[in-house]
Amino acid sequence: MVRFSAGSVSAYVRWAANEHGTIASRIDILRAAPPCDPISTVPGVAPGGEILLRLASWPKIQRVLEALGIDPKDAAPDHWSHIHNRISVGENPRAYSRARHRAWLLRCKVEG
Repeated sequence: MVRFSAGSVSAYVRWAANEHGTIASRIDILRAAPPCDPISTVPGVAPGGEILLRLASWPKIQRVLEALGIDPKDAAPDHWSHIHNRISVGENPRAYSRARHRAWLLRCKVEG
């Protein structure tokens, strides 16, 4: 069992294969919620978390992770939500720019 502190972001990857190759792949980017905050359930994650991104199919997952340009754990949580929303309606997400990442780091410093 692994525990995450409230506000931390993690990825949960599920993958299954048979003798013909991959049959299912999924990634969920989740933010751990403080006690009493609403959460969504995700198979294999107890009790759940705030879903920032949910993708199925390995090509989509690779595209998102490769396009990020930084370590995924360092990306702003709201960027994951942006990616999820854009891909779910068939649009390409905006790039995660250095300026956006710098703004995220400054916001963390101010809020922290």
